[in-house]
Amino acid sequence: MNPSIEKLYQIAQKEKRTIIGLMSGTSLDGLDVALCEFTGSGDQTTVVLKEFLTIPFESQTKSEIRSVFAQQNIDFPKLCMLNPWIGRLHGKMVNRCLKTWGMKSDDVDLIASHGQTVMHMPKRLHKNELFPDSTLQIGDADHLANETGILTLSDFRQKHCAAGGEGAPLALYGDYLLFSSKQENRVLINIGGIANFTFLPSTGDFSKVFATDTGPGNTLIDAFTQKHFDKAFDENAIIAKRGQLSIELLDTLLEHEYFTQSVPKTTGPELFNLDYVKKAIAESGVEISKEDILHTLCHFTAKSLTQEIKRSVNLEPDTVIYLSGGGMHNPLLVELIKQELPNVHVKIMNVLGVSGDAKEAVLFAALANETLAGQGFISPNNSEERFFMGKISLPL
Repeated sequence: MNPSIEKLYQIAQKEKRTIIGLMSGTSLDGLDVALCEFTGSGDQTTVVLKEFLTIPFESQTKSEIRSVFAQQNIDFPKLCMLNPWIGRLHGKMVNRCLKTWGMKSDDVDLIASHGQTVMHMPKRLHKNELFPDSTLQIGDADHLANETGILTLSDFRQKHCAAGGEGAPLALYGDYLLFSSKQENRVLINIGGIANFTFLPSTGDFSKVFATDTGPGNTLIDAFTQKHFDKAFDENAIIAKRGQLSIELLDTLLEHEYFTQSVPKTTGPELFNLDYVKKAIAESGVEISKEDILHTLCHFTAKSLTQEIKRSVNLEPDTVIYLSGGGMHNPLLVELIKQELPNVHVKIMNVLGVSGDAKEAVLFAALANETLAGQGFISPNNSEERFFMGKISLPL
């Protein structure tokens, strides 16, 4: 028997599994690396976050990814070369983390790699009946596995598309495994490049659980800040706080049909980008400062997020909202969310035992744990079928 296959079988039988979750989102800040210890599977899954680091991307890495990221026309040879390059880069970053933590590759059972999204194209966006829902993440896991010497699961979103979903948001599955509660209804908001939320009813009824993207998270705020203020992001919303809300621009930004489509739904920077903002400014006819635009973009994220929550979730008195992702560090954004949801408790994810910054990396580790040791998940379009996510890459 292939020794790696035998090792995979042995890992699945272990009482506890050490899994590293990797996440690099649309914000391109860096690679989130979460060292997790899992026990059990399904609704008996428990996780302890042992270590967490974010390894920032160098400017060249960001530039290389942006050259193909959500672009209509790209240098195709560049995309081909980036796929293994990103895989090796992520592997080197994992090795750096292991050295920092005083660990060896043999101390880790598995890596769960999200990869780097470069295009997300659900049918609701491409509207071509010939083609299915599609998404593309690069960072080849064979190269990552060889770089680290650790078995690797990757390409989770492809199986979701194959099973009838849109490839996102996948938080639904990990959130249900790790954060369901019988004491309260929970809405878990993640504000990365794109904002999404998961609704977890206190009944534990999976048929009532759902997750959906709501629109832009940090993607427009960060892109506008980078272009017009030469900063990676608006730290503590200092620039945005200097501006004022333009009702006319906000209303125009919210006019897209996406915001009236039923949930669950997905989106990305392919739709919500600076061209979208430029068009909205022209259509609204406003003449405002760049600070006012940035301030209004914060309102746009908060409004599109909270209006979907109010439309889709019965916010009973015991409902609690938990925030994660980079947006939880934006004080203006958090305050706007609280203003839109005045009768709901809003807390930071950390109180549930997992850092809000690490949550997405932890969730992909949870998906890998379920694929290896669990019974899988209900198919997105067939309650009688179950499916598992992730392709397996064996190290040399």
